[in-house]
Amino acid sequence: MSTAEGYPLRAAAQARTLAGMDALLVECRACPRLVEWREETAREKRAAFRDWEYWGRPVPGFGPADASLLITGLAPAAHGANRTGRMFTGDRSGDLLFATLYELGLASRALATRSDDGLELFGVRVTAPVHCAPPDNRPTPGERDTCRPWLTREAQLLRPTLRAVVALGAFGWQAALAALGEAGWSVPRPRPVFGHGVQVPLTHVGGTGDPLTVFGCYHVSQRNVFTGRLTPDMLRRVLADAAHAAGLRVEDPPRQG
Repeated sequence: MSTAEGYPLRAAAQARTLAGMDALLVECRACPRLVEWREETAREKRAAFRDWEYWGRPVPGFGPADASLLITGLAPAAHGANRTGRMFTGDRSGDLLFATLYELGLASRALATRSDDGLELFGVRVTAPVHCAPPDNRPTPGERDTCRPWLTREAQLLRPTLRAVVALGAFGWQAALAALGEAGWSVPRPRPVFGHGVQVPLTHVGGTGDPLTVFGCYHVSQRNVFTGRLTPDMLRRVLADAAHAAGLRVEDPPRQG
């Protein structure tokens, strides 16, 4: 049952494609606190979005199934992805992320407003370590661990093409390393400490395939941007370096638009 705490582990293991995994993921009800919050928010709405039918469910990853660059970090905001049903869509964090991907030539448009706006990502997939909007943007360690099988399976399904991962924020960094370790990559012990611009190369335990590089980046949160902790140029540099590591061609100089 999708209400059982073990549902993510069982359902993710069954998935043979990312589309199949996403279809199982959106039915998940394993974390009662998150289910209550996401659905309450979807009912009450924000005044500015009264005419919206909120998504109000777990938000799946977004991007091609053969992506070579994966971006992961806390994403489903109560009135952002929880409203629109697409990662980083409809809030300020996504505004910066997608605008930067567009400048680098990795997205078809600079602004992400709704799931049917025509946005495409090129060689990039965005996801999250926790797929439901949490109260106060703070999932518990238990909720993070319950949700981890989805990220682990996502990495496994992307393995034939995946060459780089950008982890947004310390929470995203810790969750990504844990999931990649479970997905078959050899993660150093003790685990590398998060920092903006940190790069950690990983090899697969099986010894086959190209190495994977994990990049640390401050989260694209509104607070980080307003305080200057993360500037557009800082984000652009990390994403460009990660894209190069993933074998993706980026625009230089950045496009305007």
